[in-house]
Amino acid sequence: MFSPLLFSLEKAAMTTADSKRRVKDPSDVIAGSILLGFSLVLVFYLVPNYINEPPILQNPMMSPRWLPGIVCWLILLFSILLIVQGFLLDRSSEEDERTIEKGTTRRFVLMVVALVIYVALFESMGAVFTGILATLVLFVAHPVRTWWVYSLAFVFPIAVTFIFVKVMNVPLPISPIGF
Repeated sequence: MFSPLLFSLEKAAMTTADSKRRVKDPSDVIAGSILLGFSLVLVFYLVPNYINEPPILQNPMMSPRWLPGIVCWLILLFSILLIVQGFLLDRSSEEDERTIEKGTTRRFVLMVVALVIYVALFESMGAVFTGILATLVLFVAHPVRTWWVYSLAFVFPIAVTFIFVKVMNVPLPISPIGF
């Protein structure tokens, strides 16, 4: 007779204890705090002190500080949102998909090879060619099953180079064969 009442009282006591717990997801709060510290260093120290601004600018968006400043402020904003999420959302009852799974040694080696290719050949072979080559190596490292995705290895480096060179006026190395 009293068991349903006792069960509901126990459940109410458990939810009250859970709601009193301030940090609901400690990993989000820790990751957000680390990103917040990193972004504060970027915003208030590194960008202002190490990215020089020319004395005369036609447009503030042409400043070398503009894009790094936007990215740093976005990192700051998202780190604060991650901390708030850690305090508000309890994901202990859900299956957490954010667990780190160790990949194969082959995948790690291919990722390092892609980085070395990009760094070593960027100046001599140009941005587009090295971008395509490094992206193809990354696609091999992370097996892509659909064939049309490999076309993105050609589209993305060309699009990124076009945006940097034509829109943002950032000179990038061109390959010896002209692209």
